[in-house]
Amino acid sequence: MAVDGNLKTRFEASALPLMRRVYAAALYLTENRADAEDLLQETYLRAYRFFDRFVAGTNLRAWLLTILRNVLRNQFRHRAAEQRFLGCDPLADTYERIAASLDACSSAGDALLERLVDGPVGRALVNLPRDFRAAVLLVHVYDLSYAEAAATLGCPLGTIRSRLARARRLLQVSLHDYAREHRLVGTS
Repeated sequence: MAVDGNLKTRFEASALPLMRRVYAAALYLTENRADAEDLLQETYLRAYRFFDRFVAGTNLRAWLLTILRNVLRNQFRHRAAEQRFLGCDPLADTYERIAASLDACSSAGDALLERLVDGPVGRALVNLPRDFRAAVLLVHVYDLSYAEAAATLGCPLGTIRSRLARARRLLQVSLHDYAREHRLVGTS
């Protein structure tokens, strides 16, 4: 569906300023700049096409991140179906992709995260398990509500709460010496 002039102006004014943050999420999810750029382009194309369905007054960032997650999921399904059709072994392809991106993985997403939060805190975030890190980023960096983060990640609200609680405990343990050193907690 074509977007009329008023919707186009609203889209440009509200969605385009969020592009850097959506790109950061795409980069984190794909761990590859080219894939992240493609994912961002497809996300914004769909957001533009369906902007008339966006409910004004709701969280646009959460809406864009949900589109991003759905685009990524659809791309993954399409690639898996294509591999089955071509007779490729999806596990071998996935393994090759992971192996090839390991060097780049300490990489783009982690480097971006460390730029968002410098020093020991950034390193502690990078060392969190991926699902925990995603929950922390969506809630504490992107300022999404628990419900919006759950919708974005496609998991139940209780799962987000659990991941955040566990991530906070892991961060507390890994940052304890840093906090003591900077007198943020007692020395006992």
